[in-house]
Amino acid sequence: MGTAGNAIIQRFEGRKKMFKNKKFGHYAILFMILGIVYMFMYSGLQNDQINIIKGFSAWDTNKTMSPMTIGNFICIALTFLYGTLFIKYGVRKTMMPCFVLAALGCIGIAAANGLTATGGSGNYGLYFISLLVVRCTCMIFQMGGFMLCANWFIRYRGRIMGIITLGSPLFSVIGTGVMTTYISKHLGGDYRPFYIGIAIVIVVMAIVTWFGLRDTPEEAGLYPDGAEQPPKSETGEPEVRLTVGQVLASKKGWQLIIAFGAFTFIINACMGSMVVRYMTLSDGGMGDLSVWLVAVKWLSLGAILGIPMSYIFGIFDDKLGSVKASIILGLTEFLPILGLMLQPHGGSIPLMVLWGFGVACMTGGVPTMHPCITAYCYGRREYQSANRIIMAIQLIPSAFAGQMMQNMMVTGKATQAYTILLVVLVIGIITMCTMLKTKDANEADRDYGNK
Repeated sequence: MGTAGNAIIQRFEGRKKMFKNKKFGHYAILFMILGIVYMFMYSGLQNDQINIIKGFSAWDTNKTMSPMTIGNFICIALTFLYGTLFIKYGVRKTMMPCFVLAALGCIGIAAANGLTATGGSGNYGLYFISLLVVRCTCMIFQMGGFMLCANWFIRYRGRIMGIITLGSPLFSVIGTGVMTTYISKHLGGDYRPFYIGIAIVIVVMAIVTWFGLRDTPEEAGLYPDGAEQPPKSETGEPEVRLTVGQVLASKKGWQLIIAFGAFTFIINACMGSMVVRYMTLSDGGMGDLSVWLVAVKWLSLGAILGIPMSYIFGIFDDKLGSVKASIILGLTEFLPILGLMLQPHGGSIPLMVLWGFGVACMTGGVPTMHPCITAYCYGRREYQSANRIIMAIQLIPSAFAGQMMQNMMVTGKATQAYTILLVVLVIGIITMCTMLKTKDANEADRDYGNK
């Protein structure tokens, strides 16, 4: 049999061994289920919950939003802190106190009351602290899930990452709309039972994570992907803890900061200003939701398509490598920008469809590819050493993206705003193209590395 035939057989046999290793399979299945829940809860508690709170809160918008806004900036520093704690104490030990604090924060939100349905009375101080705690601790759901995936999978990293990240678009599909409707129709506008339920789910997550998972397969007497021997790409390589200076002094560190900083900025800019954009296109101007109510149908479709797109980008990552897959992702981000930029007054259905598909690519692709490209460049062992620094820097401009876009739109500068996004995206894609010759740190254990 020829070389190509032998390669196909070897890849097939590798997958069979992964599933034949029942012990590894049990951990893998449990992690994928938990990973989806991590991402679902992260997506809801990071930003989307505020849309639920605003619908029922008796406090004004500024008071309701304030804890989330402040939390967004605190999380920039927490990204570095959590990553450092992962390295020093391990993933699960770092996640546990955050799980507890997040659950207590949800109970605090419920106890603070302040609901229109209950007469508007409430404890704003308790609400502020509780929501701030939830915002600052929920990000560890995502960071922990990414770290565990990078530890347990090399060959199948992209596909597994694509599976767990579908939790985010899944919340977009069934989260805010379904939960708001349920609270309104079945709970009389009282979201307190809803938050008590979230607290219970978080506690269950903590218990299952602690007793059901391990930080690395080696801790369970296993190897990544269920293999029978250690990764070839790590044989004889000493583990080095990268410092901040080492990451910032490296070319690939800045390439990742710029490229995925741009891709992340585009998501926050487009998603954080889309409602305002469609309101400016309505006959009644700001406050007129007629065009937005048409567009939201295509947003829902985009959220649904984001679920398979998570996995599709994971396949691209495993088959083509993270750099090529990331370039494809960058090209798809032209779609939501142009879909919003070219919208005429009154809206255009074809452009809304284009925008909706672009949303699917963004929401499905960026969460999948961001940890994959970092693991590609630094390998399983140094993933978090680099990620804690790179991700923290990327969050700084992203924190201002939505507000910048909204301010420019309400002053009639929408075209200029989207032109800025196009320039940022081009810079990101070009930077990613400069990484085409960057070697995969774990290439010897990847599918395309064994062709």
